[in-house]
Amino acid sequence: MDLVDQLRAFVATAQTGSFTAAADQLRVSNRLTSKYVGELEARLGVRLFQRTTRKVGLTPAGSQLLARAPAVLDELDDVLAGVSAGSRGTSGIIRIAAPVTFGETYVAGMLGRFGAKYPDLVLDLRLSDRHVDLASDGIDLAFRIGVTETLSVKTVKLGTTELQAAASPTYLDACGVPEVPGDLTAHTCIIDTNGRSPKRWTFSRGGQDFNIPIAGRYLVNSARAACDLATAGHGITCSPRFALSSALNAGRLSLLLQDYGGETIPFTAVYLEGRTLPRKVRSLIDFAKDDIRDQSAI
Repeated sequence: MDLVDQLRAFVATAQTGSFTAAADQLRVSNRLTSKYVGELEARLGVRLFQRTTRKVGLTPAGSQLLARAPAVLDELDDVLAGVSAGSRGTSGIIRIAAPVTFGETYVAGMLGRFGAKYPDLVLDLRLSDRHVDLASDGIDLAFRIGVTETLSVKTVKLGTTELQAAASPTYLDACGVPEVPGDLTAHTCIIDTNGRSPKRWTFSRGGQDFNIPIAGRYLVNSARAACDLATAGHGITCSPRFALSSALNAGRLSLLLQDYGGETIPFTAVYLEGRTLPRKVRSLIDFAKDDIRDQSAI
């Protein structure tokens, strides 16, 4: 039996936690995935998994193999890609992480456009507002918003977005329209706790910065939730443009303080430091750079 197939089955099972999920990822039968792993264990003379009725867990030997096997498979894919033509040379699986709102409003669509260009790729998108551990979660590439301070990852800047203040017409009719940033102190604001300084909003005009303390009853860790609360008339949100665009276009929210610039935050792609970047992941990064520039709502 092919050692590469055995390693792919092992890695998929280790990363998904079950033979069934691994089989779905590899597009083979559950029975075949289990068979490949069993043959790899027989080849190595060690147990790689502790099996239970619900899931499988890695043994110490399995953990040691998982630390190196994905990079070996990625390097093999890259070598094969170098001697293949067109999209046939870009195949395999890319595991991607992204924040929930950004992932739902932009990344999923971008991956659809990217996947149409490379039909032999499998794209596994996992959405979470926590900064995932790329190594332990088996993530090839993470899209992030804001500055990344983790030393174990390399960062590629893809673009920027601006935080903008907005509220519903209903709220503005009842509470008035803030004319200058300082007016926000008299308003109910919806606080997105994902920000670096969630209770202070920053605006600029004519080279001068205005760092405004804000307060409100609603604290959320999701830009989409903040926009939904603002749309329902519960206060003012200051959210990334991509999170606001749909409600703004539909008239459910109105932009505020348009004579002032909002805080600019970067979009980045991050991957593990010291790891050879596979061709398929480099292709995704390059595609995302161009795609973000083409998206006016970002």
